Amino acid sequence: MLELIEHALRRKNALYFWVLIPLSGLFATIAAFRRWAYKIGLLKSHQLPVLVIVVGNIHVGGSGKTPAVIWLVEQLKKNGYNPAVISRGYSGTAKTPTAVTQNSAPSQVGDEPVLIAKRAQCPVWVGQNRVAVGQALLQSNPQCNVIISDDGLQHYRLKRDIEIAVVGSDFKPDENLLPAGTLREPVSRLKTVDAVINNGHTLIEQGYFMQLKGDKFVNLANHAITATAANFQRKSIKAFAGIGKPARFFDHLRQLGLTFVGVEFADHHIYTAQELANMGGDVLMMTEKDAVKCQAFAQSNYWTLPVSAQIDANLMPLILTKLKQKLAVKKT
Repeated sequence: MLELIEHALRRKNALYFWVLIPLSGLFATIAAFRRWAYKIGLLKSHQLPVLVIVVGNIHVGGSGKTPAVIWLVEQLKKNGYNPAVISRGYSGTAKTPTAVTQNSAPSQVGDEPVLIAKRAQCPVWVGQNRVAVGQALLQSNPQCNVIISDDGLQHYRLKRDIEIAVVGSDFKPDENLLPAGTLREPVSRLKTVDAVINNGHTLIEQGYFMQLKGDKFVNLANHAITATAANFQRKSIKAFAGIGKPARFFDHLRQLGLTFVGVEFADHHIYTAQELANMGGDVLMMTEKDAVKCQAFAQSNYWTLPVSAQIDANLMPLILTKLKQKLAVKKT
C-alpha cells in the first residue's frame, strides 16, 4: 500500500491519484469521528494502573520512533523509573499478549520489538490488543511504573498520560491523508501532543531536535568484534536496508566516508541465508533492525551499525514534570 501511495504522489496528474483524493476526505472524516467518539466516551478507552507514554507519528513510514523509544527508556531509568514497552509487533504473528526477549523470533513478535528488547534491557510485550498487552506485562512485571506504547498515537482505546510525536526528515506538512497521501492524521494533530521530536526535519521549527549517531560497526557473527569505517577501506561493500527510509542508512554510511553498493528492501523484509549469500561483496552491512532477522545465519563478513538517538536536553525535564503532575493526579 505504501509503495502505491508513494508512486501516486510522484505522479499527481495520474488518474488513480485523483481517484484517491475523495477517499482521503472519507478517511479524514472517519479519523476525526473516531477521535471525537473516544473523547466523549462513545467509544470506550481504558486506563492502565501506571503512567502511559505514547510515542508515535502522524505519517506512514520510518520517522525514528524506535531510537526515540530506546532513548526514552534509558532516560527514565536514569531518573529512577522502571519503564516497559508495549507494541503491536508489526510484521509478527503474535496476536495474544506475548513477552519479547532479545532472542525472540522476529517473525513472531516483530523486528522492532526484538531490537528494543535488545537495546533497552526492559520488559517488552506485544499483541493486537494493547490494553490486554499492558495488563499482561504488568501482571508479570509489577515493578514497572511507566509503560511506553510504541507507535500507539492512533490507538485511542488505550488512555495515555503523555503523547510524543516523532516527525521524520521527509515529512511534508502539506501532505494529503491516506490513501492519497501518507498522513494518518492531519498536521493539526501535532498541536495537541505534549511534545514533538523533530528527527532532522528542516521545515518544522517546533519540537525537540533529534539526531541519530553511530560510528562503530559490530560483527554479526561475533559481537565482541567491532570496527570503524577505516577498517573497510579498499573492500567491496554491499549495504542493504529493509526499513521505512533506507536512504537514511545509506546517507549515514556515506557520511562515515564509505563507498558501497546499496540495496533497498521493503520495510520489515524477512531475509533468508541464501538471499544474503547471493549479494556478493567482501562485506555486508545492515541496520540493527535488519540484523535481528539475520542473526541466525550470520557470517564473519556481516556487520551492523548501531545508532543511538541524541535528543534536545530540554525534552526530558518536560517529560519528568508532566509525569510528576500526572502521578499526583492519579493519587488524589
